[in-house]
Amino acid sequence: MDARSRWQDRYSKSRVRDADFTTLSGMEVEPAYGTDDSEWPGEFPYTRGLYATGYRGRTWTIRQFAGFGNAQQTNERYKMILGRGGGGLSVAFDMPTLMGRDSDDPRSLGEVGHCGVAIDSAADMEVLFDSIDLGAVTTSMTISGPAVPVFCMMIVAAERAGVDTSTLNGTLQTDIFKEYIAQKEWLFGPEPHLKLIGDLMEYCAEEIPAYKPLSVSGYHIREAGSTAAQELAYTLADGFGYIELGLSRGLDIDVFAPGLSFFFDSHLDFFEEIAKFRAARRIWARWVRDVYGATSEKAQWMRFHTQTAGVSLTAQQPYNNVVRTGIEALAAVLGGTNSLHTNALDETLALPSEQAAEIALRTQQVIMEETGVVNVADPLGGSWYVEALTDKLEAEANAIFDKILEMGGSTLRHDQTEALAESARRGENPVTQGLLRGIEEGWFMSEIAEAAFAYQVALEKGEKKVVGVNVHKDSVTSELEILRVSHEVETEQVRILDQRKADRDEAEVARAIEAMLTAAREDTNMIPAMLDACRAEATLGEICNALREEWGEYREPARF
Repeated sequence: MDARSRWQDRYSKSRVRDADFTTLSGMEVEPAYGTDDSEWPGEFPYTRGLYATGYRGRTWTIRQFAGFGNAQQTNERYKMILGRGGGGLSVAFDMPTLMGRDSDDPRSLGEVGHCGVAIDSAADMEVLFDSIDLGAVTTSMTISGPAVPVFCMMIVAAERAGVDTSTLNGTLQTDIFKEYIAQKEWLFGPEPHLKLIGDLMEYCAEEIPAYKPLSVSGYHIREAGSTAAQELAYTLADGFGYIELGLSRGLDIDVFAPGLSFFFDSHLDFFEEIAKFRAARRIWARWVRDVYGATSEKAQWMRFHTQTAGVSLTAQQPYNNVVRTGIEALAAVLGGTNSLHTNALDETLALPSEQAAEIALRTQQVIMEETGVVNVADPLGGSWYVEALTDKLEAEANAIFDKILEMGGSTLRHDQTEALAESARRGENPVTQGLLRGIEEGWFMSEIAEAAFAYQVALEKGEKKVVGVNVHKDSVTSELEILRVSHEVETEQVRILDQRKADRDEAEVARAIEAMLTAAREDTNMIPAMLDACRAEATLGEICNALREEWGEYREPARF
């Protein structure tokens, strides 16, 4: 059977949405195009997409990233997003929460609720999702350092709302490798963080099978200034590291690998971004099958969320950002993203206003409902340019993988799959070792800094152009009205936190935290004990500070 026939057989057995799949003029279009012997959508290595139907079967999830002020204010924004057609929630946390600090911590002063929502305990999570059915809505949480205790707080909030927690679905970022590489929001050294992540992977595989406990994130790597190839390679290498972590725990790759998802940036070079997404699926599928031994399709699939490039937004002529975001969103869709967040036009100045958030949401809906791009799976597949770019990005990523393997003490190359597979079976974890050494020596940071510097030089020379910044600078645009978070939010959040501490059983909190630390010392799974601490209303800061005292804080090595 040729490739076209295999695809047709798979397509005929797939569910297709009841929709009009014709052009604006009424012409019929095929669900996919290609030659008899070419790769087709839904076939290994999934360059052209995971599903034979493409978006005819299911469109991407519209998942708007939102969070500001306190839990009540953000809850109201979530209800607005869902009421206007959003398909999932994505939680943005404020800086104290991202760093595992309570709102009353002296280091939180002036930051509470400003870049996201303030969450201090499970009680805040209850308010955040009040009247939102966590069993029916997929929820993504963008947090890594304190991701595990924050997730435990969400589970407790779901329990209190009467939700069967085994049915929870969504994604937790949790990716600590990219924090050391790019974003710098860690709490401890790599080993303790990896213990927590391994515990979470085990717990979710057993207790919450639909939930994805790890979203391997290239977004922050790209936002830090990397090239597309660096974002692709560093992100996938991080993913291989988590595969090695799961295998080291004795987990079945066909069970835990489907719980890994990815999070990419969609930048302004339209075709390069499309090629990046196609190359990512292909590389992941080959490594997970040929090196790490996955046999199921779902384990080989790279599911990924995309966010348009925040770093591409400009304060000058901010309405241009609507155009930028639309182009970036279209690239993500043509690259086959599974879910998508579109940035708001005012995000370079402040948190999105309600109007700007609505425009960002409508951008996705226009692409989905009006452009016809959902009618055909991988419509750019077969384009000489796109295929050549896909191959080139894969080759550049492979060269970076070889460098990471070398840093990990391996003499193997990316294309020595049998030898790499044998190394994985022996538990040598060469990619993980390379990641850790690259982090320790500041290699990743240095490479990203070089790429960012090269772009900045090109921008200042005028070789790269940004409309409104170094070209076409005249404008009639008036100043935007932006969302401002009142200091009263912080005052009220601290007051509520003080009241909750006064109302709880302090002895129960102390017992629960000590049980959590005992689990850490005995190297048993910490999730059940951490859940008990959250049920007792231990705060995020109390949990994280106890672990800081146990494990110590991480200090990034200086590099000159």
